[in-house]
Amino acid sequence: MFDATYIDDYKKYLVNERHASANTVSSYIRDITQFSGFMQTVEKSDFDHILKEDIQLYISKLIDTGRSPATVSRCIASLKAFYRHMMDEGFPGPNPAAELTAISAPKRIPSILTNAEIERLLDQPSIDDLKGCRDKAMLETLYATGIRVSELIALDLTDINLVTGFVICRNIRERTIPIYATAIRAISHYITFARPNMAVNGEVSLFVNTGGGRMSRQGFWKILKGYLAKAQISEDVTPQMLRHSFAAHLLENGADLQSLQKMLGHADISSTQVYTRVINKHLKDVYHKAHPRA
Repeated sequence: MFDATYIDDYKKYLVNERHASANTVSSYIRDITQFSGFMQTVEKSDFDHILKEDIQLYISKLIDTGRSPATVSRCIASLKAFYRHMMDEGFPGPNPAAELTAISAPKRIPSILTNAEIERLLDQPSIDDLKGCRDKAMLETLYATGIRVSELIALDLTDINLVTGFVICRNIRERTIPIYATAIRAISHYITFARPNMAVNGEVSLFVNTGGGRMSRQGFWKILKGYLAKAQISEDVTPQMLRHSFAAHLLENGADLQSLQKMLGHADISSTQVYTRVINKHLKDVYHKAHPRA
């Protein structure tokens, strides 16, 4: 069996059995394909003949060419997951990736928007037209829940309960997240005023594009950039920064880490704890600006 067949079978497994997101599938297959290409340059054209030393050589090559610890760790995770699947499918073994360990890297402090910047951004969409009404609802939902953009666009109409004030996020790690009153009003207005005039018949997605189908990541990113410009927020803001801002602002106002972990869908609380560093940095900045002897 040649490499391409192994990779194609693994892709089908990720899509059909793991129900992995499109981004996850793309990342895994890209990592494995690049690994396969490197192995061919060292005359290892078949996964059956790859040894632990060959993988270690590839990892060293990634490090030597300046790849970040996060990128190298992701490649290691991709290879370990790939070979675990291979073993389950009867790969003769031994598993050459079994002893690989991730490269530890210090977690960077996430960048966030200030409360004033968030307010300016949320004020930009005009709720008097269909697109603005939809955009207001999307932005409010993101900041109200802290969900990822991939989770936002995966929401269906049945995932939101405006009476109880909760949204059910199912795309990556299922969880139920409360939403504040302003967001409920924005979503309700969108569902009653805009969506019926935008969605094609039978469309189940909550947020739709101008063609009436499900909103895409690229489509949302384009919309967000437009409103950031209108709000005169000059930072290099990404959709992820809205998620970071949600987390940091909740902690700043007294939320506990365990509750925040559940809302963000973090498997490990260490991923949530990084936001305490955001708060500490903010307090330190305030101190040095305000204290008369600082």
